[in-house]
Amino acid sequence: MNVSLIGMPSSGKSSIGVILAKMMRFNFIDTDIIIQNNTKRTLQQIVDSKGYLKLRQIEEETILSLNPEHSIISTGGSVVYSKKAMEYLKNVSLVVYIKVSFEEIKKRLGDYSLRGLAKPKDQTIAEMYKERTALYERYADIIFENHFKNATIAAEKLKELIDENI
Repeated sequence: MNVSLIGMPSSGKSSIGVILAKMMRFNFIDTDIIIQNNTKRTLQQIVDSKGYLKLRQIEEETILSLNPEHSIISTGGSVVYSKKAMEYLKNVSLVVYIKVSFEEIKKRLGDYSLRGLAKPKDQTIAEMYKERTALYERYADIIFENHFKNATIAAEKLKELIDENI
């Protein structure tokens, strides 16, 4: 049993995921951290030097290399652009879309120029949100509305939802 968390950057995948893993006594895997450790670069450095499509390719390769057991997997926000990666995650885990309103994402992202977002330079955050939301909803086994201000409370509520669905 594994759980993969998908959603927009700043939706809470990593902060909720760490707490959820502790609550469920699962391992925690953050694919963004794996990418940074493997490449010895930040996500933004990869986007700046190789482009956003290269980051998406590295993300796909990273997901496909995982062999998770009893793990919470926090994915990068652009994982849904890879059909292969999403099919793999759906085969090895319950996929949870952590949904946050556009207004809240905009507020949380703030200056996103250093976030390493895997998107074309001319794409706005609003356009990215709309495009990705459709993909998140398509692949999700569970949609979790994260309107909580506290990651611990969000993790508790998400654990209840997961328990109901397994």
